[in-house]
Amino acid sequence: MSYAPKDYSKLLGTPGFSETLLKNHFTLYQGYVTNTNKVLDLLAAMLKEGKTAAPEFAELKRRLGWEFNGMRLHELYFENMGGQAGLDAGSALAKKMTAEFGSVELWEKDFRAVGAMRGIGWAVLYHDRPAGRLINFWINEHDVAHPAGCDPLLIMDVFEHAFMIDYGLKRADYIEAFFKAVDWKAVEARLK
Repeated sequence: MSYAPKDYSKLLGTPGFSETLLKNHFTLYQGYVTNTNKVLDLLAAMLKEGKTAAPEFAELKRRLGWEFNGMRLHELYFENMGGQAGLDAGSALAKKMTAEFGSVELWEKDFRAVGAMRGIGWAVLYHDRPAGRLINFWINEHDVAHPAGCDPLLIMDVFEHAFMIDYGLKRADYIEAFFKAVDWKAVEARLK
């Protein structure tokens, strides 16, 4: 069974995101899907051929995390975009943010600060279900630093490809546009 890229063309026309930027981003995402399938196919062939002790097998296993997480993080990112309404102050998510950070505004200040950090990566609001906490994390590379056992709720891509075409080096302007485009209902649906 192969993974198929999802169609996010409904995001075209999102204020703050040019068609060029979005189409380039969709193409990049499709590359992660293609490469995830290729790596999985190569690994399956090597397993059948008894080549699991080969260095190539080990490197492909390591590469799988990069490609797979690149695919999934982009899906989560695109799926938490396209909204036009702010976060409902009475929602379970807003209440949880207030309980954890003191207010939704303080949570947002923290999340924006994570997204504005120098470097490439992702800003992700995670729900640590066992502890019942919300934590904003910086994920530097797709395949490292994900907190074990936590569910991603809000994902913001802060690799340059997510904003440079439209915003150049003005990451803060991109973050502003991103917040205006968040689909809070999709984010809250991820809260378990």
